[in-house]
Amino acid sequence: MYPVDYGLLTPAWAATPVAEAASDAAFAQGMLDIEAAWARVQAEAGLCSQADADAVTAIARVELYDLGALAERGPDGANALIPLLGMMREQLAQAGAPSTAALALHRGATSQDIIDSALMLLASRSIAAMRTDLLAAAAALSELALKHAATLCAARSLTQHALPTVFGLRAANWLAALTAAGRQLDAAAASLPLQWGGAVGTLASLHQRLGSALPYKSEHRLAQRAHELTAALAAELSLAAPIAPWHTMRQPVLGLGSALGSVIAAAGTFGADVLTAARPEFGELSEPREAGKGGSSAMPQKQNPVHSVLLRNAALSAPAHVATLFTAAGTAVDERPDGGWHAEWSALRELLRLAGGAAHHAATLASGLGVHPEAMARNMALSGDLLVSERISTVVAPLVAGGKAKVQELVLESLRTGTPLRTLLSQVLPSDMDNQLFLDDLLDPAGYLGSATDFIDRIREDFNDWKNA
Repeated sequence: MYPVDYGLLTPAWAATPVAEAASDAAFAQGMLDIEAAWARVQAEAGLCSQADADAVTAIARVELYDLGALAERGPDGANALIPLLGMMREQLAQAGAPSTAALALHRGATSQDIIDSALMLLASRSIAAMRTDLLAAAAALSELALKHAATLCAARSLTQHALPTVFGLRAANWLAALTAAGRQLDAAAASLPLQWGGAVGTLASLHQRLGSALPYKSEHRLAQRAHELTAALAAELSLAAPIAPWHTMRQPVLGLGSALGSVIAAAGTFGADVLTAARPEFGELSEPREAGKGGSSAMPQKQNPVHSVLLRNAALSAPAHVATLFTAAGTAVDERPDGGWHAEWSALRELLRLAGGAAHHAATLASGLGVHPEAMARNMALSGDLLVSERISTVVAPLVAGGKAKVQELVLESLRTGTPLRTLLSQVLPSDMDNQLFLDDLLDPAGYLGSATDFIDRIREDFNDWKNA
């Protein structure tokens, strides 16, 4: 039996909706769909009969083909389309199709036209699946941001306690990243182009065929008609009509790869933050408990943060694939890339899988994330009054002799001796002040949150704008 990639070594996307949407079978069906659509466009234009188009459409079903045999023959022509065309012609013959149907099949096209366009179809269909999960993840984060808009916790800078913040803003920042990535993905999906250029991107073969079918044969009219048929094919496949073939102009692939990488990176940041906060010594967050998930093969007490681990897995894996796309684009030569094009295929497909898997795991994680305010308060208390030292420096410096230098001296003394900063401050504040009331207000972390609430509202509103667009 020819090996099938079920994702045993790639759990970041295995068993998620994108696993099927970006499978070998889905890619093969994409190639078949394009060949069938082109036959129908030709029939509509009078370049072949309706019977020819119907015959090609009837055999454009992936279940009719042995994909293992197709893969085995792929190296003979360095791509899967060449042997697939042979199999399709065999199917036409077996089905008793008109002999002219085989002539209409693939007329005027080249392998790169079909493969590039099939990858765009694969991307379009995979993105449709992952967008559902991406929206679900974002919606859950939006609710977390609202629910915890007043849940105090320590903000960390370079791993260390910095200032007070609220967990709602942290969730909102995860949401902001997913929203921005979602918009980028939507833009890429809306512009996925058909590839249609013939052997060297001139459509010369199609011009030749049109020249024998049109009543007059001016080059301008032939070019206009060729563009009309290209646009008709793009519409049939729900892809964008290209300005011109892009055989060696690989920006469509780069834009798509960058958008997928952005989704993966946004989800990766979410997962990385959860991994840190879910450590037992932090205990601020916990993954949803799901039957059969997160267990250890050796330690029954463990509940592993598997969704976060897989988000991090995807984030670590994706950059190499994005780099492959840019390297391939930068070395595309002549009128057909000599290996760079081939290197794109698996890299782009893996990015689709990783992005779809990341969106799926992010949705599950966000929807069931356990938030533990008591642990956040406990951890925040480790820094005590020092957590608002920035505020103290601004407010107290004008009130004491020595100004900011004196305040800094007190902060360092508190760190060195463990003496509460409140105690040290009370000793240097003017005696005519109500020091107790003043310090209660000054040292309250809830009073030093700046625009946190406003940012949460703005980020949630931005998400709603994207969701409803």
